Amino acid sequence: MSIGEEKQCVARGKRINRKGGKEKMSRFKVVLTPCEEGGFVVSCPAIPGCHSQGETEKEALANIKDAIEGCLEVLNERATAKEREKLLEVAV
Repeated sequence: MSIGEEKQCVARGKRINRKGGKEKMSRFKVVLTPCEEGGFVVSCPAIPGCHSQGETEKEALANIKDAIEGCLEVLNERATAKEREKLLEVAV
């Protein structure tokens, strides 16, 4: 891949539900860009401000998975309900 060329990848993972079966994971598109000085920068356009990096593509993708999880946790913790509203959780 040449400098400036972007590669779209999908961050994937496996999650096991409480009954031991495979649970469907959410999937996010990420943009992987090689750096001139080496390594890769990766971002998740669906979550503004969600970026990471790594020395290899594999490391960058592992790091963006952690970043996505962290960003989603923070966004979820910030959720509030207004008067006459209920704050509930749903599994996706």
